[in-house]
Amino acid sequence: MAEFKLVSDLAPCGDQPSAIEQLVEGVRQGLRHMVLLGVTGSGKTFTMAHTIARVQKPALIIAPNKTLAAQLYGELKKLFPHNAVEYFVSYYDYYQPEAYIPQSDTYIAKDAHINEQIDKMRHSATRSLLDRDDVIIVASVSCIYGLGSPEAYHGMLLYVERGMTLPREEVLKKLVEIHYERGDYDFSRAHFRVRGDVVDVYPVHEEERAVRIHFFGDGVEAIQEIDPLTGRALHELNRVTIYPATHYVTTVDVRERAIRRINEELKERIEFFRSRNKLLEAQRIEERTHFDLEMMIEMGYCHGIENYSRHLTGRAPGEPPPTLLDYFPKDFLTILDESHITVPQLNGMYNGDRSRKETLVQYGFRLPSALDNRPLKFEEFDQRVRQVIYVSATPGPYELGKAERVAEQIIRPTGLTDPEIIVRPATNQVDDLL
Repeated sequence: MAEFKLVSDLAPCGDQPSAIEQLVEGVRQGLRHMVLLGVTGSGKTFTMAHTIARVQKPALIIAPNKTLAAQLYGELKKLFPHNAVEYFVSYYDYYQPEAYIPQSDTYIAKDAHINEQIDKMRHSATRSLLDRDDVIIVASVSCIYGLGSPEAYHGMLLYVERGMTLPREEVLKKLVEIHYERGDYDFSRAHFRVRGDVVDVYPVHEEERAVRIHFFGDGVEAIQEIDPLTGRALHELNRVTIYPATHYVTTVDVRERAIRRINEELKERIEFFRSRNKLLEAQRIEERTHFDLEMMIEMGYCHGIENYSRHLTGRAPGEPPPTLLDYFPKDFLTILDESHITVPQLNGMYNGDRSRKETLVQYGFRLPSALDNRPLKFEEFDQRVRQVIYVSATPGPYELGKAERVAEQIIRPTGLTDPEIIVRPATNQVDDLL
């Protein structure tokens, strides 16, 4: 197992050493909830990093927004240059969710623009969690939203080793199955190209490196890491693992089973609407679902495939979806940064999502199973995290009520304290200014 190794010229000082000792001791004792109460500028991130390095556990750090997450990611990347520090936030630059407004009979189709760079980083995060133990994921509340099953994602990977017997046609078939596209001229992420007995693959989690596989007959002769722009070989590799281009990848058997279950649910829903004389809704759900099923049969996916995730993963109605938390090993550390904001955010995600989708289901735009493509309820999130550290200058009543230990960080590393504050009434305030 690779170890977390913190690299810094600075040593903990001020209240940091005491806070680190308290948190490390609490983690080792198995305390479930702890609070790091630190004033602004006291170096809470540095304390978090030292805690992770001391306890040697994979960590999930949840920040309340993308800006704070990016700041944390940058700082931790510098402190842990030899470990996998990853970034997992929503990959939408623009997102208009699917919705229906009954009062004006207005249907709003889903519209979104995906940020390719963030999509790459999300795939890099899940790949790191499945490949290694020394992982720190900095995430937003996006981490509690539904994601493809880790078992299916890992089970569909393409593994190639030098010298192994593996026909070129099998590799090409597998690449198409895990949603890589052939592009002999447009060679970009999640694409592959073929030139005779040479196959170039641009892995979905990479940005500046691609893989070249040389075949001789039915055997793998050589594997190289190449520059995707120039095609120049950089390194010789003994083996390579290529992960699927989407988290919602499924095998043919699983997809056929899901299609059968979707058809059964569709039949029940059509009968439900017709028995209540809601003929428009019955026609609407029938047409929309049949279109999606035809796409899944022909292409292996459809737009909005996440709405059928319950059938694709074989879950029971109401069962929570797989999320990023399911990609972590059982014993990992969770840190909620700015917890006075993050905890209410985690608490509110489920209800907002549910309200919108119930309307879509009621009026025949989606099957009831779409309700199970959702973020986790707060109680479900709490069940999935073993040990949590709430980090804030002003922790809320929930954090303080749950905390089994509060580590205070009042004295800054600089030794500077907050100035004395005098509160005066508004009357005669000009005299005070003068």
